[in-house]
Amino acid sequence: MTMNKYELALVINAKLEDDARADAVEKVKELIERYGGTITDVDEWGKKRLAYEIQKMREGYYYFIHFDAASDCPAEIERRVRIMEPVIRYLCVKQDA
Repeated sequence: MTMNKYELALVINAKLEDDARADAVEKVKELIERYGGTITDVDEWGKKRLAYEIQKMREGYYYFIHFDAASDCPAEIERRVRIMEPVIRYLCVKQDA
């Protein structure tokens, strides 16, 4: 099975406590590993202003998680991340080799 490189961008609710935010990111990392992904890097950009208001919020915490996984992994991760309360936006993209 070939592994592809992916980047998962997460925007987490900025109103959360640090612990709750860290928990949310941990849960996403566990999801990636549960579906056979290998995390290569986690980039934390911190609090940034959103381009437009989402759910009455103007700011979010940005994280970029890079991982290697089989092609069916991102769909599973997205299905679960979509319903996570602290995540206000996410985007999983395949990276070119």
